[in-house]
Amino acid sequence: MKIITFNQKKTSQIALEFDELIPDKIYQWEKKDFEKYEVPIGNSKFPLRDYFDVDVEGSAEFPADVKIIINGDLTRVKYIGSSITAGEIVANSSVDLHCGSEMSGGEIIVNGDAESYAGREMTGGILTIKGNTREFCGASYIGDWRGMTGGTIMINGNAGKQLGECLTGGEIYVRGDCDILAGIHMTKGYIQIDGDVTRWPGGQMQGGNIVINGKLSRLLEGFVDPEIVKDPEISGKQLTGKYIKYTGDIARNGKGNLYLDAEKNRNFL
Repeated sequence: MKIITFNQKKTSQIALEFDELIPDKIYQWEKKDFEKYEVPIGNSKFPLRDYFDVDVEGSAEFPADVKIIINGDLTRVKYIGSSITAGEIVANSSVDLHCGSEMSGGEIIVNGDAESYAGREMTGGILTIKGNTREFCGASYIGDWRGMTGGTIMINGNAGKQLGECLTGGEIYVRGDCDILAGIHMTKGYIQIDGDVTRWPGGQMQGGNIVINGKLSRLLEGFVDPEIVKDPEISGKQLTGKYIKYTGDIARNGKGNLYLDAEKNRNFL
């Protein structure tokens, strides 16, 4: 096992880009390699050693044998874990944009909040955000129609708008509340929100499953045929309790399923 620890020395007003500093690319690096490395910052590159001290312990034969620990104020460090396929990254702070974007394997743990586009277009692996995340988590990027296709995102706090936009696979769990349009344009996959949702989950969805265990403030008119189901099994997960099950969004001839906790959403009955 190889443990690579980044200890921050100073912050930058312009975000550092960490997409090259993933187990896939640095699993054989030693301390001297980090001393020579220049990190992208805006349109330029600067020595990583100006911003981080790096300690290397152990050895790795494969990327899966690497654990990266990043300490400091990482709110201006973006692309942490972008495109990772194996290994583990632990960020001990809130992080900037695109954390875990396009990841296909491995695990990322954020011990704080995550900015927008966390888990963007990921295809595998596990992304855990211990705090809150902003808009477009697990979504597609601007101009694309396909978002997250696989893997798991766990959010212990709240999620911003358009969570799981264009979701075509994978699973997203939110322990807190969620803003508008969760699962918009989704075709496959699973979203579970344990807290309250502001409005319009599943807009233009064509498939997949959305479960809301909290209270929904406003439902789209495109969700029809409500029925009460008890202890439903959804996407291989056994839930307990009574749910209002809807089908939609009929605006897109959708066959997706939206489940609302029946007790907390009695106003829809």
